[in-house]
Amino acid sequence: MTVETSLQIDGPAKSSYDVVIVGSGMGGGTLAYALKDAGVSVLLIERGGFVPQEKQNWDPDAVFEHGRYKNAEKWYSDTGEAFSPGTYYYVGGNTKFYGSSLVRFRREDFVATEHEDGTSPAWPFTYDDIAPYYSRAERVYKVHGDQHDDPTLPREEPFPYPAIGHEPEVQAVADGLAKQGLTPSSIPLGIDWRQGGACIRCRTCDGFPCRVLAKMDADVACVRPALQTGNVELLTKAYAEKVLTDESGQTATGVQLVHNGKTIVVGAGKVVVSCGAVNSAALLLRSATDKHSNGLANSSGMVGRNYMVHNNSIMIALHPKRNKVEFQKTLYFNDYYLKGNADFPYPLGHVQLIGKLQGAMLVGQKPLIPKWALEIAAGHSMDWWLFTEDLPDPENRVTLRNDEAIRISWKPNNVRAHQHLVKEMKRILHKMGYPLIFSETTGIAVNSHQAGTIRAGDDPRSSVLDPSCRTHDVKNLFVVDSSFFPSLPVMNPALTIAANAFRVAEHIVPGASQRQSETRAPEFLPLTPVFTGSKNK
Repeated sequence: MTVETSLQIDGPAKSSYDVVIVGSGMGGGTLAYALKDAGVSVLLIERGGFVPQEKQNWDPDAVFEHGRYKNAEKWYSDTGEAFSPGTYYYVGGNTKFYGSSLVRFRREDFVATEHEDGTSPAWPFTYDDIAPYYSRAERVYKVHGDQHDDPTLPREEPFPYPAIGHEPEVQAVADGLAKQGLTPSSIPLGIDWRQGGACIRCRTCDGFPCRVLAKMDADVACVRPALQTGNVELLTKAYAEKVLTDESGQTATGVQLVHNGKTIVVGAGKVVVSCGAVNSAALLLRSATDKHSNGLANSSGMVGRNYMVHNNSIMIALHPKRNKVEFQKTLYFNDYYLKGNADFPYPLGHVQLIGKLQGAMLVGQKPLIPKWALEIAAGHSMDWWLFTEDLPDPENRVTLRNDEAIRISWKPNNVRAHQHLVKEMKRILHKMGYPLIFSETTGIAVNSHQAGTIRAGDDPRSSVLDPSCRTHDVKNLFVVDSSFFPSLPVMNPALTIAANAFRVAEHIVPGASQRQSETRAPEFLPLTPVFTGSKNK
């Protein structure tokens, strides 16, 4: 028996649980961990299975060119065009493939901020309200960082682990940015880079599953330790069709699932939806009843609306000197996070290095260029990701077609700010000596930072959730993922999702955090990995 099969069940062990969580990603997986010692029975439901540990985990051809792990269904644009979303159905959700960036939102992100295209609204709680839970999440996810090097970072306490440092090529970039008066900083990363830890700082981290389980994703950091306690059960390959309610429509009674080809119902004292902003909205829309004709908990009409993803651009800077970096994603800068530049007075956004690009990772974007040419270019490139805030718009939304397939209507806004950020970054890189710079804006399929479709707020007329992430309409139904975001600040939302899960756990089971103990993940089966990097500790 493998580790993975020993951690899951063939079917629900009971007919009803105190808490049923739908989705095992950053929200649901962390919440299961937060409730593991709370004295309640928890069933964690996952649509997919475990990502297998295999040599293809670190194979760019398998992962990117052949899409070995892509398992989401087709979604559709509002014009009817089908596309493959950047969404994964596995234990741990999208975090199995994220780049481990675990960054706090800034204090200013929780208050209203003016942009050229409108206002980024205030949240129904403050930075100070969530700060203790940020600290908790950073400990559980083993975040490495430096509390002193980023002036926009609102913290005094040190990170659980020190920043992992830059390789020489990245340090040279940091020095070049500093010479221009910018403030290059260390990206807070959740990886097992402790003494004796499993991380080898390879170039197959960002966008890849980790073969040695050194990436602190929701599966490794939270789900497996939660299962180890015996208080949390995991049901994999189970599709949640709908959330069920009683005759009044005011109380959730359980979840209807399809598991192993059979429709089953699992009862619940409390139901938590944590499927990601698109799928959580779709689940509530599928759960319509006579009492909830427009979708469950949708008296406001806001379920599915205000869909947000960042305005993103990938920027590749080429230099005649070869870039030999292995673990490239260690640097970001936020000089334009809260402000603009001389040409544009509004906030521009965030700039960071991404995991080292390889030729196979570019084939899908540049199919007409020979792969050998892409490999040469990647060997000489420094690779960046630029984010600008996308503002909530009720017309940007998730709906269901007649066949219940997911439809996304999304028109990016705040675009001029992003154009200014791209222009500014090109100027910076040219000044640093990069002669060739290419950038490409991503489209609707790049939705890894999706948010906002089940927004939280104080007013039931304009929001779906109250500040505790409980629905206004159904008293025991919660949503714990990025769906609740009123805005989408330009940082990876993963740490905020995790911190909020710890926060909401206190509302689901009062005193949950006081009963928690740190639980090590179970030992994993031995592997003989093909190391692609070096462990210079």
